[in-house]
Amino acid sequence: MAGDAFAEWKRREELAEAMIPIIGQLYRQHDVSILVHSRSLVNKSAVGILKAHRFVRQIEETELAIEDSYPILKTVSEMNLAPSRIDIGHLAMAFKNDDRGLSAEEFTREAVKDAIAADGAGQPPARDVVLYGFGRIGRLLARLLIEKTGSGNGLRLRAVVVRKGGENDLAKRASLLRRDSIHGLFNGTIHVDEENETIIANGNEIKIIYSGDPTSIDYTEYGIKDAVLIDNTGKWRDSEGLSQHLRPGISKVVLTAPGKGDVKNIVHGVNHETLGENDKILSCASCTTNAIVPPLKALNDKFGVEYCHVETVHSFTNDQNLLDNYHKGNRRGRSAPLNMVLTETGAASAVAKALPELTGLVTGSSIRVPTPDVSMAMLNVTLKEGTTRDELVDHLRNVSLSSTMQRQIDVTASTETVSTDFVGSRAACVVDAEATIVQGNHAVVYLWYDNEFGYSCQVIRVVQHITGVLYPKYPQA
Repeated sequence: MAGDAFAEWKRREELAEAMIPIIGQLYRQHDVSILVHSRSLVNKSAVGILKAHRFVRQIEETELAIEDSYPILKTVSEMNLAPSRIDIGHLAMAFKNDDRGLSAEEFTREAVKDAIAADGAGQPPARDVVLYGFGRIGRLLARLLIEKTGSGNGLRLRAVVVRKGGENDLAKRASLLRRDSIHGLFNGTIHVDEENETIIANGNEIKIIYSGDPTSIDYTEYGIKDAVLIDNTGKWRDSEGLSQHLRPGISKVVLTAPGKGDVKNIVHGVNHETLGENDKILSCASCTTNAIVPPLKALNDKFGVEYCHVETVHSFTNDQNLLDNYHKGNRRGRSAPLNMVLTETGAASAVAKALPELTGLVTGSSIRVPTPDVSMAMLNVTLKEGTTRDELVDHLRNVSLSSTMQRQIDVTASTETVSTDFVGSRAACVVDAEATIVQGNHAVVYLWYDNEFGYSCQVIRVVQHITGVLYPKYPQA
């Protein structure tokens, strides 16, 4: 039996290895991303591809066989597709449930026929992106933008604006991009061009602009035009302050913190469609807001939400002190690595900006804990309509599989998961199915979220949307 199991593993590994060049060619030549249940297979190893197939059992309660997805990938590779995202996992599962007697090739060609490139249609031009600030979120955004360069016709990271920290500033910033204590090594190569003050990452030339005053920069001097600037400093949070970024070469400004005043707070998957061409300044809200709004919407749509209290157990952040010292905020001056720190959260009040129908129905508080990344939100919900645990979990699972919030909500059914298991999660939140409690119209839903990486993925999705490079996904929800 052991020999049979190993032989089976080698056979499946061989299929995964055969997938790698096909996936790479589709991505780099045609901007077609291959997914398995919303998880990208681009730049994955053979083992990574097999693990993505294995993970499907957490959602579908059955493992996806690579033998089922491989012929679908082969068919996709033979079609002349426009830039798009093709989920071979969803296609394979849908094919299993199809009773029309079609072959895998026939089924696939029919399911993705709308993704075929129109005659004479070219790929859209690349869109420039500038990062203002290069801290925790800024560097993760840089990694994601570099990862998603594809054929070069999508988003292109052109520059980073920072204040100069010293003589070795460029080398140190490149080193921080290259090595991360939480998220590991950068996936690729990084070269520093000191003479031109440029970091070259996987062929992407990123100009480092040293400035502490946004009004002093003319981005067109660096060949940057019609760019989206992502402000991840949090220094300015209202329209007046953020409008300083609307300089020559910059057409839109995105804030990676809750916006104030008339700044729209956007949670991708929930209210990003409310954005119009005239919205020049917008906010991606907070990591916690992005984690709780999608499942709250899902629960409200199905059962109705009468009231919800959100308690977040949040990893400490740079805003806190390593050792006890003065801090303008209550309790945040106490040592972050040594204490649980009870503090406030603006996420509950921010819900109303993304889901106006829940205005006044959500309260919240937060406990900062001595972990560097991955947080948890507990939704203590009073529903208008009573339900059962199985019905509620099945609803959230279905939303994660076949709704417009596929990329926001994920589900885990494991009884052994802990916070570090979710480092690098690209979902806005992951529902812990086994921890869910339901009694009539009262429910407690536990949500894991990588408050750094998952949030950064949400920011990139918003930027992709406002620039028109968020390519359609097939099969469509």
